[in-house]
Amino acid sequence: MQASPAVSPAGRRILTAAEELFYHRGITAVGVDLIAERSGVTKRTLYNQFGSKDHLVASYLAERDQRWRSLVRSTVDACTDPVDAVTAPFDALRTWSTTNARGCAFINALAELPDASHPAHRIASDQKRWLLDLFTELASAAGRTKPASLAARLLVLHEGTLALQPLALDVLAESSELARALVRASAVQDVRPA
Repeated sequence: MQASPAVSPAGRRILTAAEELFYHRGITAVGVDLIAERSGVTKRTLYNQFGSKDHLVASYLAERDQRWRSLVRSTVDACTDPVDAVTAPFDALRTWSTTNARGCAFINALAELPDASHPAHRIASDQKRWLLDLFTELASAAGRTKPASLAARLLVLHEGTLALQPLALDVLAESSELARALVRASAVQDVRPA
């Protein structure tokens, strides 16, 4: 994930308004007129700062991605046991969910922007690949058997938890416990008769 370039104060206001509107109303439902109005800038300023709505959406998701990755990394780094670290993204999700009740902005973006060449689609896809790679890395570091398989299962569980979030079904505690059970079970060597 590349660091976002520094933005001007006007650019920051635009990003703040865009994030609020895109997350709560949807990317395709929000036009640049509303974003410019909410941020107190002209459309010309918005286009001068971001070039297009597509690039503004990509910037919005890139900043969210940086914040999410930072939270996950700090949660992982706080773990003293490598086995506990494998499920740290679920703990990070608990913190993240307190202020992000409409589910995953990346899943939402992927649903709204199915064109794989869209810059925001690529950012959302990369975010999911990053999490899968992180689960794999953490599972390997914890000495789990078949870390790639475990990582795929953890990603599905994590993303399913996110997808259910807007329904106000509190499944995070159960998902976290299931994730820990998967990690514990992956410590058992696969013994097959010869």
